[in-house]
Amino acid sequence: MLSFFILLVVLAVLMIIRLPIAFAMGIAGATGLAMQIGTRPALSVLERTFFDTASSFVLVAIPLFILMAEVLTSGDVTRRAIVACQSWIGHVKGGLAMATVGASVLLAALVGSSTASTAAMATSAFPEMRRHRYNDRLSSAVVSVGGTLAVVVPPSIVLVVYGVLTETSIGKLFIAGVIPGILTALSLAFVIKVIAHKTDYAPEGEPFELGKAVSTSIYVVPMILLIVAVIGAIYLGLASPSEAAALGVLGSIIVCVFQRTFRPKAFGGALSNAVKATVMIVAIVACSAIFANYLTFTRVTQTILEAVTTSEMPRYAILMIMVFVLLVMGMFMDQLAILSLSMPLAFPAAMALDFDPVWFGIIVTKTVEIGLLTPPLGLNAYVASAQTRVPLATIFRGLIPFIVMEVAVLALLIAFPEITLWLPNLM
Repeated sequence: MLSFFILLVVLAVLMIIRLPIAFAMGIAGATGLAMQIGTRPALSVLERTFFDTASSFVLVAIPLFILMAEVLTSGDVTRRAIVACQSWIGHVKGGLAMATVGASVLLAALVGSSTASTAAMATSAFPEMRRHRYNDRLSSAVVSVGGTLAVVVPPSIVLVVYGVLTETSIGKLFIAGVIPGILTALSLAFVIKVIAHKTDYAPEGEPFELGKAVSTSIYVVPMILLIVAVIGAIYLGLASPSEAAALGVLGSIIVCVFQRTFRPKAFGGALSNAVKATVMIVAIVACSAIFANYLTFTRVTQTILEAVTTSEMPRYAILMIMVFVLLVMGMFMDQLAILSLSMPLAFPAAMALDFDPVWFGIIVTKTVEIGLLTPPLGLNAYVASAQTRVPLATIFRGLIPFIVMEVAVLALLIAFPEITLWLPNLM
């Protein structure tokens, strides 16, 4: 155990000097293996682990879903989704902010990345809210919290990484995220409605025009059909997540071609962005496997499992401790770093306590989602601030009621697992 604590210190130092989390975990894991079993055997383990993890077929879904999002974004499809949602409910008090949440749900189902979704909403929805005299505190907070929906709503990259790290069915994780995602969106809309009626942050919108609403929605219908096809193929068992992702890429290209927004140069940029994001994620997953191997050799995981199973604490009390630790980690780290560091220890402990792996995955991702909003890191708040030029302090103050509601939704999902598991159990 002494070597384990030494390695934790090494890992913390590497992260403090801002070494990428993948390299920090890889170096710490490799050093620990060399200390435990010798340099030559450690190199052999590293070679096998890195190759086996990076060549996993399940990981194919990651670049494909990222590429689908990049193609739709470069083809102006995501902006049109935002315009369509605004044209339907932007006329009521606070409606423009609620429309931004609705557009965030559609964007989450296409993008799969929280930061990308936040950046897209900040550059499109925020200027529109400012033009309609929305208070910056509310509008910037809505942009930030709307982006977090991409963590839970399928096809979430975070859910894919969780599934790979824990060997949990990605298809079931996707389907399990549908109801929690919708519940979260409705809760955020409720908070906006309350704020709009109690403050002057959200004025009345422009009069409703049915013709405008219908005309803007025409461009969104193919996108909705694409979402239904991708998620439906997984739900009905017609395709694996990787195959459904390939269907999504093909469908996104077809949508952009028919809407005459497909440009070869923009497609090249989409490919480049997808490759960059994929390399980062695969490196994190592979280096996490190296660190997990070190934990196995040192029996740290087994020791923690024994402590958990022999503890007299109620299993939900232990779960609350896990959630609290993940929330604290979310204040300082991004979501993929949290998963790669915590799952080698937290997941076996949760399985020892007889929690459902799919339900636990949604609880973990929901907790990570809240971490994207909490200071001092609050990654989504930083992205929104960079795009909108609204001070961070203003955004964090505006996020307080939304964070309270997010915690309430998390508590509801913990108290009633059937909310999460109902759809997956029908598969």
